[in-house]
Amino acid sequence: MFIFARQILKMKSNFLFLLFFIGSFVFVQAQNEHISGYNMTSFTYKHDKKWSAYLELQDRSLEKFELPDYYEIKGGIGYNIVKNNQIFIGIGKYGTYKDRKFYQREFRLWLQYVFSHNVEKVKLDHRFRAEKRFFYYPQSDQNKNDERFRYRLSATLPLNNEKMQTGTFFINAFDEIFVGPAEPTFKRNRIFGGFGYQLNDYITSNLGYMWQREFSASGNKNYHFLYFGINFTFDRMKHYESDFVPVAD
Repeated sequence: MFIFARQILKMKSNFLFLLFFIGSFVFVQAQNEHISGYNMTSFTYKHDKKWSAYLELQDRSLEKFELPDYYEIKGGIGYNIVKNNQIFIGIGKYGTYKDRKFYQREFRLWLQYVFSHNVEKVKLDHRFRAEKRFFYYPQSDQNKNDERFRYRLSATLPLNNEKMQTGTFFINAFDEIFVGPAEPTFKRNRIFGGFGYQLNDYITSNLGYMWQREFSASGNKNYHFLYFGINFTFDRMKHYESDFVPVAD
């Protein structure tokens, strides 16, 4: 506990400013619009320099902050083609509740490609994802399917070290757009800003705010999420070469 407190005292001024900014912003939003909850736990297993496996668990509270009404269970296999270039195939199960009744079940398959590079200390990740989605609505006994395409640009900046390592405080942000063939073509936009701490080679946590804009023919809607994530990484070969930090997905 003493070591952790000492690390906080050594943080750069911009980290403290970001903490103050996010806290103030969320507080202001809470006075004007509903705040939703967004919690994520992820597990990454690195078999070697090429192959990895990923599992993610989520719950969200869309209508009331204290009452989760959405969940995700998803995962997949990744393969590093060359350094900083990864392909990934994933599968997931998703559930939505309305008025405490099960409303929608979704099964999803996706294929993605991630390209990463650095601009000085800032690590940039470009993620492209194609999704096939299958829906079931138990109350009406209906089935539907859809396709969706996503692009996300995320940035991670370590604050008190030159790169991500044990004892590093960091800030991260991203913007992600969602499009698809069905109207409206432009379906969603997400903007995230947050900060985190790498406890050791295995555990990273982060906290932030995410604004989500939903577009539909019946009317657009905004969501304001308070996000918390904790990530566990298990590296069989103990290379610890990647500074990738999973964020809201």
